[in-house]
Amino acid sequence: MTTEAEVVRRQLETVLTRSRARSEALTDCLDEDELVAQHSKLMSPLIWDLAHIGNQEELWLVRDVGGREPVRRDIDELYDAFKHARSNRPSLPLLAPTEARNYVRTVRDKVWDVLDTSPLRGRRLEHDGFAFAMIAQHEQQHDETMLATHQLRSGPAVLAAPAPPPARVAATGEAVIAAGDFMMGTSTDPWSLDNERPAHRVHVPAFAIDIAPVTNAQYLAFIDDAGYERPELWSERGWAHRQSAELSAPQFWERDAGGRWWRRRFGTMVPLRPEQPVVHVCFFEAEAYARWAGKRLPTEAEWEKAARHDPATGRSRRFPWGDDDPTDALANLGQHHLEPADVGAYPLGASPAGVQQLVGDVWEWTSSGFEAYPGFEAFPYDEYSKVFFGGDYRMLRGGSFGTDPVACRGTFRNWDHPIRRQIFSGFRCARDVSAEYGGRG
Repeated sequence: MTTEAEVVRRQLETVLTRSRARSEALTDCLDEDELVAQHSKLMSPLIWDLAHIGNQEELWLVRDVGGREPVRRDIDELYDAFKHARSNRPSLPLLAPTEARNYVRTVRDKVWDVLDTSPLRGRRLEHDGFAFAMIAQHEQQHDETMLATHQLRSGPAVLAAPAPPPARVAATGEAVIAAGDFMMGTSTDPWSLDNERPAHRVHVPAFAIDIAPVTNAQYLAFIDDAGYERPELWSERGWAHRQSAELSAPQFWERDAGGRWWRRRFGTMVPLRPEQPVVHVCFFEAEAYARWAGKRLPTEAEWEKAARHDPATGRSRRFPWGDDDPTDALANLGQHHLEPADVGAYPLGASPAGVQQLVGDVWEWTSSGFEAYPGFEAFPYDEYSKVFFGGDYRMLRGGSFGTDPVACRGTFRNWDHPIRRQIFSGFRCARDVSAEYGGRG
């Protein structure tokens, strides 16, 4: 008979294998010069990311969980993300590509032994395989960062993937979510990270939220209406940034001499797809568009209620469609495609209120800052979440086409500075409605 621990062990093998295959695919496609180069001051050299992935795996799984001897104690400080800013990492004595690859393989070989012998019970770090899942999520988060580095690099395309599915249904208009309480966060998902915990009741006034993310065509209308030239549409900070950064369109958009818009996608210029969610916009751009449209960005609580709350049962789901893990029919995740799908492409992934594509395609900016939930407890270390609370961040929810399912849940929280747009970020709008509204929600 298969035990519960054996089932979890197989799940961990799957997510760890998938994360490593992706890391290798994102680095094996480039020569050594490209791996050690810094393609943007916002990003690390790709080879730093790879060795950092291995070092975190060694620290937590080989040394802590496994109690084994260190593989390379001498590189701990070198790959400590809090000791070296990204802009300075190219000047460090980094492991050469061949050495870095050998290092991460050695670490992973030891991790398989640790996983085979761990009871996946007992102390909190090991219970239900949390430490292994945390490392798989960490690697996938860096994989998405490396994918963003690929988008920033110049040169010919080296990545390929099939086109996303076409739209299957109309995805226009908005859904109204009734006022009321819902359970935000989780206390039961064994692989959830500390900032997602604990589950807590939140009252959300009635609001309306767009059925789909804002599309390229919709955003182009904002541009054509001089959206980047009207300070009244921008916050004071947003307008100052728009001027200093000389923003005039989403990152990677270019207009040709004939007035036609194109978008650079991983080394290839492609025509702008009207019904594709806009991507590579910063928070300030999203905020200005929402004001231009007579709306606003949703709060983080509004976003999560729209995504998880089931009014028929009163409970919060793991995902908009239910508790089952994502599949290719439900959401655009896992780098299976190299761009967002057109709105209306995933009707089976809709929430109970009919809101579509809340998971996958693009990270969605919300108006909320990054704060701890009531009863928050840092685990297993302060530097994952606690040190960022209260900083100059805005929350992003839902994941993108470059987010792996292991690092994406209805409760998963992402955050970044409001000026960032090299990430795969888009948004949808919301608005207030009558407090007396008692319809679907």
